[in-house]
Amino acid sequence: MSIQHPIISVIGSSGAGTSTVKHTFDQIFRREGYATASIEGDAFHRFNRADMKAEMAKRKEGGDATFSHFSMDANLLAELETAMKTYGETGKCKSRTYVHDNAEAEIHGVAPGHFTDWREIGEGSDLLFYEGLHGAVKQDDIDIASHADFKIGVVPVMNLEWIQKIHRDRNARGYTTEAVTDTILRRMHAYVHVICPQFTQTDINFQRVPVVDTSNPFIARWIPTAGESLVVIRFRNPRGIDFPYLTNMIHDSWMSRANSIVIPADKLDLAMQLILTPLITRLVERGRRAK
Repeated sequence: MSIQHPIISVIGSSGAGTSTVKHTFDQIFRREGYATASIEGDAFHRFNRADMKAEMAKRKEGGDATFSHFSMDANLLAELETAMKTYGETGKCKSRTYVHDNAEAEIHGVAPGHFTDWREIGEGSDLLFYEGLHGAVKQDDIDIASHADFKIGVVPVMNLEWIQKIHRDRNARGYTTEAVTDTILRRMHAYVHVICPQFTQTDINFQRVPVVDTSNPFIARWIPTAGESLVVIRFRNPRGIDFPYLTNMIHDSWMSRANSIVIPADKLDLAMQLILTPLITRLVERGRRAK
């Protein structure tokens, strides 16, 4: 971790709500006037789209039906750790962009499913913001978690995450329910062994919990709305968190444990603004003073 060049890491899988969290962070950064460098987790995938399909087919032929983007060896995690370490030391690091679609291809001049060239980012920034799958990995000889100053987990309960993924992939990408189900099954091993352990490394977890029946996510016709959900916010270290202030400011919220608060899901943006703004301000102002 670095005082001069702080790093914020948001960890969560596709469909978990990390995009909503990123939007809230962007609002805070813009309002407070902070210059940020950003890394998207898929920039550190090991394979482009075509090569990933070929690698999955090869692994499946060899008897491995668990290889996915969640897997450790499907990603350049040593390079990601180096990028965070370098940013913490110098305020700059190397990253690139994975191009998802034609709209992004026009911006970057690279075909969909491919990466841009590596480039240096961070010059003049106040902090580095990471959002992806592996921002708090701590396994074997990889310790990305130690380089992030502030780590946030975004994780809906399992059935809700599956519902969100099924609907997203069917509606936005044209996949069948059966194809998405195969993807979920293939990812389960890495989800258990790579993704879940990261949520014990995070400083704050936001977990969305539906209060409607999601017992069979594979036939659900719609995603539970914010009005049909609660969010459990867990603080790894609750010292210094003003829970009475939060429960007073967030209507219908309550404490469920000494380190946890439950809120209506439609109050998530407000809760994040109240909780995250002072923490981010403290990190950045400390860094600016140190410089």
